[in-house]
Parts: sequence; C-alpha cells; structure tokens
Amino acid sequence: MANYEDIFKKVVSHAKEYGYVFQSSEIYDGLAAAYDYGPFGVELKNNIKNYWWKSMVNMHENIVGLDSAIFMHPTTWRASGHLDAFNDPLIDNKDSKKRYRADVLIENHISKIEAKIEKDCVKAAKRFGDDFNREEFVSTNGRVLERQKKIDEINEKMNSSLSSGNLEAVKSLVEELDIKCPVSGTNNWTDVRQFNLMFKTQMGSTADASSDLYLRPETAQGIFVNFLNVQKTARMKIPFGIAQIGKAFRNEIVARQFIFRMREFEQMEMQFFVRPGEEMKWYEYWKEFRMKWHQSLGIGEDNYRFHDHEALAHYANAATDIEFKFPFGFKELEGIHSRTDFDLKAHQEFSGKKIQYFDAEINESYVPYVVETSIGLDRMFLTILSNSFREEELENGDSRAMLKIPAVLAPLKAAILPLTKKDGMPEKAREIMKSLQTDFNCQYEEKDSIGKRYRRQDAIGTPFCITVDHQTLEDNTVTLRDRDSMNQERCSVEKLHSIISEKVNIAKYLF
Repeated sequence: MANYEDIFKKVVSHAKEYGYVFQSSEIYDGLAAAYDYGPFGVELKNNIKNYWWKSMVNMHENIVGLDSAIFMHPTTWRASGHLDAFNDPLIDNKDSKKRYRADVLIENHISKIEAKIEKDCVKAAKRFGDDFNREEFVSTNGRVLERQKKIDEINEKMNSSLSSGNLEAVKSLVEELDIKCPVSGTNNWTDVRQFNLMFKTQMGSTADASSDLYLRPETAQGIFVNFLNVQKTARMKIPFGIAQIGKAFRNEIVARQFIFRMREFEQMEMQFFVRPGEEMKWYEYWKEFRMKWHQSLGIGEDNYRFHDHEALAHYANAATDIEFKFPFGFKELEGIHSRTDFDLKAHQEFSGKKIQYFDAEINESYVPYVVETSIGLDRMFLTILSNSFREEELENGDSRAMLKIPAVLAPLKAAILPLTKKDGMPEKAREIMKSLQTDFNCQYEEKDSIGKRYRRQDAIGTPFCITVDHQTLEDNTVTLRDRDSMNQERCSVEKLHSIISEKVNIAKYLF
C-alpha cells in the first residue's frame, strides 16, 4: 500500500506544480477540504463537463438541460428529507480529540482486508503464471473465502445498524473490530451521534428579520421542483431526462484524500422520468450506459466495478455505485439510483401544487418514477489525473513525468515551439498558432531548450508538440511529436488541423 500512497502524493504534488489544483487560500495557510483549479485544471474540468454533456444531453433527443439556483426555498429540504435524515454518524477519540465518521472507519477496516485479498491474488498470479485464473482463485481459495466472508459480515452489521438508526450497535462494531484512532493509536471512543451535513445561512438584511436558508447538498432537488416547468416548455414526453451540472455543499467532518471528498464540490446529474413500473428496466439501461461512458475513455475496464447497495436510502428501491480503482483503493465515482416517486410526491405534498404527468398513450395521469445518474465532477477529475500520471525511464537514461490524459480531455491539444527565437521562426510559429487556436486550445512557447519544452508539455499532458525549424521556412513542414510514443515525423502545415482533429474528435471516443 505504501507504494500507492507514494504515487498519490506524487499526483497531488504534480497537480500543484503544473497548474492543475491549488489549496484554497494557500497564502493564509489554506482552508481544509477546499481547492482551487488552476489554468490547466479549469481546462480539464471544462473538457470533462463537455464530454458528459455531449453524451447525456446533445446525443439524446429526450434529455434536456437545466441550471437551477443554489439557494432554494427552505421547505424544499424538509420535503426532500434532508432536514431530518441527511446525517453522518460521528465518533470522537477521547485521547487524540479527533473526530471521525464511524462508517468511514469501518469501511477503511474493510479496505485493509480487501488489500490482503489483492495481495493473495498477486502472489498466486506469480506462482501460476499464465495459468492463473483470478475468478476461479477468489471463488475457491480458502483464505480468500474466509476474508470475503468477514467483509460480508461487517458490511451486513454496519448497514443494518445504520439503516435502523442503532448507533450503539455501530459503536459496538467499531470496538469489536478493534479499530484504533490513526493519530493516538487507541480505541478509546465516545458514543456515536448523528450530525446534519447541510450548511445553514440566513437571507435578509438583519438577523431578526432573516429566514434560514441552506446551501444545497445536492443538485437533484432543483430538477424536481422544475419538473413541470421543463416538461411543459420543452414539450417533453415520458420517458425523458433533465440534466444539470452545478455546485453542491456538504459540511463533511472527514474531508480527505485531496479533491476526492470536499465541502464544496460539483455534480453532473441526470434525473430520468419514467412510467411507474418501468423504473427497473431503465435502471438497468442507465447502469450499462454509464459504465460504457466511463470505459469509452480507454482507462481500463479492470479499474471499474459495480457495487450494489444493501442498505438503501429512504427514497430508493434500487441503487448501485460505479467504483473506480483510485491509488487509495476502489471508491465511489458515480451513483445510479431508482428514486421511485418519492421526490415528486413529497414536493407535491409540501407545496400543495399538483405535480403529475398526463400520459396520452395510456390516457392516465400519474406521478412519474425517477432513475438518477449522479457523478462527482471533482472525482472524475481525480480519476483522470491519477490514472494518467506516469514516471518513465527513457532509453537514453533520462526520465520523464507525464500525464497520459485522453486527448479529447487534454487541457492543451498542441504546443507550438519555434526552435530558436530568430530567423523568422517565432513569426511562422505564431502564424501556425493562429490557424489552429480557433478550434483547439494551443500554447506558444519559446523559452528553454526544445528538450526541456517537450518535457514540460509531457508533464502538462499535451498530446502534440509542433516544432518550427529552418526547414519549415523552406518547405512549410514542421516536426510533429506525439506525447505517448515520443515519435517525431515531418508533416506539412496544411495537414496539422486534420491530424489533431482526428486525434481529439469526441466522436472517436463516444460509443
């Protein structure tokens, strides 16, 4: 595990050094669990948003977009259940005075057992070589089966305790597993208690005349309260979806692992409205579709898995997570939930307004059921960043740090580099830059040796470097260098646009 931790530290350091992510308010020693996206970070973030929006909205005739306000009427959160049920189970260590989420402590304990299973698999793979069958090994090996049984028992106890609100049983499980505080090394724990995660503020000119408001903990409710507005104005027929990208806020006590869990984060959500009784068909459809979307980026199918929920939220009748193998283990990247008609019915009840759909095909009015897909944009950003980071030893004895970001998402598509600052090369390079930058995000760079500039662009994750040299001025050709292979070839300036376009075309990726 130490190796993975080292890699993750390098990813975090690289993110700062090359302008991807900075600690928020760093000159004031930072603000915990808050981060700013730098020049290349904001480009990557926008490209991820665009990739999601294209596939979810532009390529579906029956899905439209929305951008709802962060502030909502406070009754929204009573109707949604967030005021009463949006809690985390907290526990304090009496010796270190540190506060933790009890469920996260238990999940970390489970992760250690999973790491042991992974170690067993690695050892067996070395022993059996090409004959190794992982699926057969994990389903027959006694030690692995025993460990998996232990994981299942812990999950069962934790989920049943949390869903029933039995906080004493949650504490008992922490003690039974002999989970120790990472700081003090002791298991001297307080009782577990619930903590509401919503940030509260006031609207009004004076405190006395103000009314309580909340920063939204999810973007979904903005979609639900606008269901009738969107359905009528966009003339949508069920089944149809409403998609939204926006900020959400949660007062996480245990915010950790860089941008994986933050107090201010961004979600990409789509709520798909269906006939009652057809929700499971669409739930399966969106599970498959979303997994294909992730795999379309070529990050590796083995890095993803489904994790079905045993303990369901109060609004759901089915739920699964798409988990990604981060450097710190498999963790949730996206949630797919069958939310039933809970949300629309709740808002109908609390608002006193009729929220129904008349289905002309069956001549019936009903409250639609909802299937939700919800992905954390910041987690998707971390997925791309951590998976693309490479450190390579080269044949000439040099080494390079590289971000092998899928070209469609790369912040810069090409760097235009004049070999020297004289002989008309900068002017020619600027001319080439101008011809490309209307369609591609490019960077002009003339400082340092060409080798250093190549290394810098590799570290940024730029797929192409275009070098303008003396020959360019003679025959209008340039050296085109590929980031991944480091291959260099002469290419006419006229062909640059089509070569780059072919490599970064979104249609090449989306299924």
